[in-house]
Amino acid sequence: MSSDLDLYGVFIPSLAAWMLVAFLICLVARRSLAWAGFYRLVWHRPLFDLALYVVVLGLVVSVAIPLTS
Repeated sequence: MSSDLDLYGVFIPSLAAWMLVAFLICLVARRSLAWAGFYRLVWHRPLFDLALYVVVLGLVVSVAIPLTS
């Protein structure tokens, strides 16, 4: 089984699709955290956002691998 996704004849690496899903989840999470005022407690917002993205990407990949195989 190939690890690429076939999107109307265009092969997309599965990691790129998972990164897009994680990015969309992070957009919602960042807006929610900003609305709740959580970022007042964060020392370095860009570093926190990067760490949040990496954690969400890891969760998306760990959930998606059993579903695709």
